[in-house]
Amino acid sequence: MKTRQQSIGIFIIGDEILSGKRQDAHLKFVIEALKSRGLQLDWANFLGDIPEQITASLKASMERGDIVFSFGGIGATPDDFTRQCAADAAGVPLVRHAGAVAEIEAQYGVDAYPKRVLMADFPAGASLIPNPINRVAGCSINHHHFVPGFPQMSHPMVEWVLDRHYFHLFHQQDYSESSILVMDAGESKLIDLMNLILHKYPDIKLFSLPKLDSRRTTELGVKGPAKTVEAALQTIKEAVSALGFPWSPS
Repeated sequence: MKTRQQSIGIFIIGDEILSGKRQDAHLKFVIEALKSRGLQLDWANFLGDIPEQITASLKASMERGDIVFSFGGIGATPDDFTRQCAADAAGVPLVRHAGAVAEIEAQYGVDAYPKRVLMADFPAGASLIPNPINRVAGCSINHHHFVPGFPQMSHPMVEWVLDRHYFHLFHQQDYSESSILVMDAGESKLIDLMNLILHKYPDIKLFSLPKLDSRRTTELGVKGPAKTVEAALQTIKEAVSALGFPWSPS
């Protein structure tokens, strides 16, 4: 079960993302998929095809106990390092998964060999994530879930993982987010107020999003436990009014 310290994060892996040859399609999807289930994304990392960097990043998130979805790098070409990196991070060998072999053989027959079957090599002890498009499975180990980079495949695979393994977490968090729009005040004029709010309500997170408009509008808000968010936002409204700045609901 997800604890207070356990985070949900994503790795988006591949030089093609960093070079601009492909545009990321995963970040927005994961945010919405989690939000619809009452969960939040805590972090996102983009990684190039550098095995040492991938391994170190996976090892760190495994040691933290995070729930992680990793997109990309699980193919059979020489630039696909994620499967081996996942095994190295978990401290286990890369082994051929009989269930993954069966799926690939069912889809491709004799053409599964000699190369496609390489995609059935997973960290020892990993479980499968079924691929509804071409039956080349992803895998899960240590709350880390490895799926292809193709959104048509990976997105339903992520939803399958969420609904199968983490349904007990859905809509369980005491979490709320609320904000107002403050006009005629740049962020610099609101910093003292922000510090006051963080000191008075240490259990919430505060965010400030300036807008490039003629009124120097700033969206000022808080997120965290619902009752604390309600109290903090009321304090913000009163303080903004006392400072003489007009505001409206966001």
